[in-house]
Amino acid sequence: MSKEVLADFEPWSDELHGESWITWAELAAANWGEFSNEVDGCVHEYHRNTDGSWKMHGRNSGLSRFAELSGLTDARQLYSAGTVYPEDTEWPDGDRLFRVGRLQRKDAVPDGEWGAVWSVMRTLANLHGDEGVRLVVWFDG
Repeated sequence: MSKEVLADFEPWSDELHGESWITWAELAAANWGEFSNEVDGCVHEYHRNTDGSWKMHGRNSGLSRFAELSGLTDARQLYSAGTVYPEDTEWPDGDRLFRVGRLQRKDAVPDGEWGAVWSVMRTLANLHGDEGVRLVVWFDG
């Protein structure tokens, strides 16, 4: 990280860890359809599209309804259903579906949450080059 970012990071350093960065070139070259190597611990909620296909709506969303469908009553198991049930276990619920599975890269950073970041990075890359723009992150918890 740059000296400026490290200075911003320092007051939070007891709560944050795992600082990292990625360039726009790396993001632009990523295979966003690639699946993770491991099953996600969260249950995935899908909603049916008008064409009948399923679109991921969220992770560990709709947990009250999922608890009714799955029968899970222990909160730890409910929040980590992907470690309780085998991959591809499904709970249909009308036009909604709960499923244990692997995330695609695009699911980890949905456009609804990250689209503005990608737009700014793309604009900056047009000005400064793909290698001249990087996203710096760190994690809590």
